[in-house]
Amino acid sequence: MLAVPSKFALVAGRGESVTPLNSFDAALLDAGIGNLNLVRVSSILPPGARHTPGLQIPPGTPTPTAYGYLTSSSPGEMIAAAVGVGISGDTYGVIMEYEGFCSKEEAENRVRAMVEEGFRMRRLYLEDVLVQGIGHRVEKIGSVLAAVVLGY
Repeated sequence: MLAVPSKFALVAGRGESVTPLNSFDAALLDAGIGNLNLVRVSSILPPGARHTPGLQIPPGTPTPTAYGYLTSSSPGEMIAAAVGVGISGDTYGVIMEYEGFCSKEEAENRVRAMVEEGFRMRRLYLEDVLVQGIGHRVEKIGSVLAAVVLGY
């Protein structure tokens, strides 16, 4: 049986480089998670998980992560990504991710609405919403990433 994460952190980053993969890697590094082995998970926050800004995880650790990202090679284009975490007291929470050709503020507003809808659909009481977003105007090949990293 897998251990259930007890901590989480919201992170975001942007990057520019010479290839789409390198630009995505630059965004991961900017977000502080470029040296982890991300294991992409869907969008449920474990019950009792505590928000832990600056969560430290050793390099190379397989790390459950919910994330949204976008890469563009159109100079001048505005790209954004955001994550939202809905918290509901003593039960599980909901994580939502959004990425699009928009501003950081629009991405954050959209992901907040997604969290609210996720709670409505589950008939859960929404106690609090945490949101982290990032925007970037592409220079050559740019990426944005917003993530919720789960730790132990």
